[in-house]
Amino acid sequence: MNTEHRYPVHFQLNGEQKTVTVSSEQTLLDLLRQDLHAWEVKEGCGQGDCGACTVLIDGEARLACLMLAVQAEQSAITTVCGLGDEAHLHPLQQAFIEHGAAQCGFCTPGILLSAQALLATNPHPTRTQIRTALAGNLCRCTGYQAIVDAIEAASGQVCSQSVIANERITCISTQVTRREEA
Repeated sequence: MNTEHRYPVHFQLNGEQKTVTVSSEQTLLDLLRQDLHAWEVKEGCGQGDCGACTVLIDGEARLACLMLAVQAEQSAITTVCGLGDEAHLHPLQQAFIEHGAAQCGFCTPGILLSAQALLATNPHPTRTQIRTALAGNLCRCTGYQAIVDAIEAASGQVCSQSVIANERITCISTQVTRREEA
């Protein structure tokens, strides 16, 4: 006998209204990746240890692997694709490029969103405050110096609301079709 309960959930994803039906046990990470194909939200540890799945929920950095999808009801969810697009990079994205702050790119979306949450509440953080804000984001490729430098460079340029409404968002970390599959 299947006792799984399903619930409608209404939320915004990068400025676009969504209504989906989810299992009571489905994580937000699974909803975003499997159902909505938001591949920019990375699945790392699945236990809240690495920060790869960080998204913004109403402007606050949250780990999608630790949050149930039903908890997103009436929330505004922002992934890294909601920060900017290829034509108009967000100041944090531009600073990461200019400072060489992204290595393999796997952790970058989560780090960018943690940085955005910090800068939305503290536009001029100290280097110590930046490091504290990134404590939940692991990067195995760098020593964090370039990441902290990039966030420091972007501070003061970041506005708290950077979602581009009613436009198809494309960005670094979006799934693309391989050339041989095209």
